Amino acid sequence: MSDANLYIIQALTIGIILLLALYIVVLIYLRMRRARKKTEGTSEVGFVVDTFHELVSALKAKEKELEILRKKAEEKAGIIEGYNENILQSVPSGVISLDKEWKIVKVNSSAERILQVKAEDIIGKGFREVFGSLDAEGTVQRGEAQYVTGSGKRIWLGFTLSPLLDADKNTIGQLFVFTDLTELKALEAQAELRQRLSSLGEMAAGIAHELRNPMGVIAGYMRLLEKKVDPSVQHIVDAVSKEVAAMDRIITEFLSFAKPKELDLSDVNLFSLIESTVENTVDEKHGIEVLVDVDKAFTLQADEVLLRQAFANLLQNAVEAMSAGGKIYINADVGDQSVTVSITDTGYGIPENIKDRIFLPFYTTKEKGTGLGLAIVHRIITSHGGNIDVESSDKGTTFRIRLPLKKAE
Repeated sequence: MSDANLYIIQALTIGIILLLALYIVVLIYLRMRRARKKTEGTSEVGFVVDTFHELVSALKAKEKELEILRKKAEEKAGIIEGYNENILQSVPSGVISLDKEWKIVKVNSSAERILQVKAEDIIGKGFREVFGSLDAEGTVQRGEAQYVTGSGKRIWLGFTLSPLLDADKNTIGQLFVFTDLTELKALEAQAELRQRLSSLGEMAAGIAHELRNPMGVIAGYMRLLEKKVDPSVQHIVDAVSKEVAAMDRIITEFLSFAKPKELDLSDVNLFSLIESTVENTVDEKHGIEVLVDVDKAFTLQADEVLLRQAFANLLQNAVEAMSAGGKIYINADVGDQSVTVSITDTGYGIPENIKDRIFLPFYTTKEKGTGLGLAIVHRIITSHGGNIDVESSDKGTTFRIRLPLKKAE
């Protein structure tokens, strides 16, 4: 029972006792007056005894009334407290109350779910001990911070921190209210990246076209030189021709990224598409085992050629991350409105400091990479109305592709 409810019951009890005492005094006074008027023959002892018995009876009756009132007050306080507890446990936001020493006093079920902890494991601990990474001092109207959950997952919290007041407006602690912003942050990042890539693609497409024309001229002259050059310098001509071909391939890939084709939608069997892509991308000599868990009957509306290209790029990255062999896990989770395809490898992972840049064009950590593979994957997935995100550690990387079951308008 809360302190406020105890105060109410105590005040009610004291008031009833005072009223009862006043009633007894008045009753004695009235009895004495009636006794003097009725008879002078009644003994003083008999009068006192009769008065005592009547007062005892009256006191017992008042005690019963007091007990009834006390029970009603306790029941009402219990109902109010239970109602408040139901509200606290039902709100979707995490709510944690702290005492004056900033120690955790109460944790609701949403807080347990978001933080992936049990209330009994953090109650009694200091706020800094549990939320050491949060920059929260005094009142915070709207804050955002990263937090590592009990399972080791990194999430974004949006929170408010305000004083906890009693009925007299005295500060008795702090109230920490928060929500999980991880999904919202991911969507914001996807939208920002999509806008940046779109602007960059439009600007650079013209440049790529201008480069392609002189590259075509150079390639033509190189073919003429190949027929007339002295054998002693043939290797130089071959090297130049090879570099020209590589540059032409880069320009072709960039144009594919900058100005993707219109989607040619058809019913695509996801299992068949993944299986054929694996066969063409992952060679047995790589020492890599591919495990596919996809419903063989599931189909979706998509551009089969572009989707195959996206999966091939992701599988190629996974193979390159496991030069000593390993495993690739591919599974599909079908929901009511979308399907999520996860591609997980057991390679060396992606460093945290570059994870936000891997979808940018021309960004690569590979010696011979063009930096367009993942940019093209991102463009293909977003053109289907979906999104892609990545999780990585030193034990491997997971790319998750979410595709709508109906193409977004």
